[in-house]
Amino acid sequence: MATCDTRLTRRELVAEGTMAFYFAKPPGFRHLAGQSLTMTLIDPPQTDDEGDSRTFTIAAAPHETDLMIATRMRDTAFKRVLKSMPVGTVVRIDGPNGVMVLHDDATRPAVFLAGGIGITPFLSIARHAAHDQLPHRLYLFYSNRRPEDAAFVEELQKMEQVNSKFRLIATMAEPDKSSHSWSGETGFIRPDMLQRHLPDVKTPIYYFAGPPAMTMAMQTMLEDIGVSADAMRSEEFYGY
Repeated sequence: MATCDTRLTRRELVAEGTMAFYFAKPPGFRHLAGQSLTMTLIDPPQTDDEGDSRTFTIAAAPHETDLMIATRMRDTAFKRVLKSMPVGTVVRIDGPNGVMVLHDDATRPAVFLAGGIGITPFLSIARHAAHDQLPHRLYLFYSNRRPEDAAFVEELQKMEQVNSKFRLIATMAEPDKSSHSWSGETGFIRPDMLQRHLPDVKTPIYYFAGPPAMTMAMQTMLEDIGVSADAMRSEEFYGY
């Protein structure tokens, strides 16, 4: 873990209300897929009570040349500065941190349960698995309200063609409120959904990330179907 400076290289809209920000990877910076960093704005033009630092998952895979983060764009001073600062602006990062990384035992599938922007650690892991041709079977259950809210969903759909061991099960809780048609799963991630798409619900290692209420619901659901505590990994996203 180390502190260093980096600069913004570009930004893009990746879903309605969600943006991705790309930063140059500092020399010597190494991270594992799924890890995070803490970012601090340097002398920002505005601030508020939430402060000038935030923790973000590194959504880019380790082999990529930039460090990419993605976040929901709430109306805070930090987000306003992040959205408007010029390309080339320098920020300070501390990391990598976190243990939300893929397990070593490839005989046990990995099941990722993502809600909203909680997709970021699993995007990094999925990109890494495809690039390095990892032997793990990966199942990603990705829940959003509407298709337009689902960041990176098109990339993840195409990833099934690149990595035969990867499977995406996207589900929309409110597809009727969308301007896009949706023919996939609907509702929240549920036990019956897992049972229909997984060969065995008790063998995998489960990873879940999203808003606190969602992660608590996932933990309770997994406990109810008999998944042991040592087969669960979780991370909460508070909307920062």
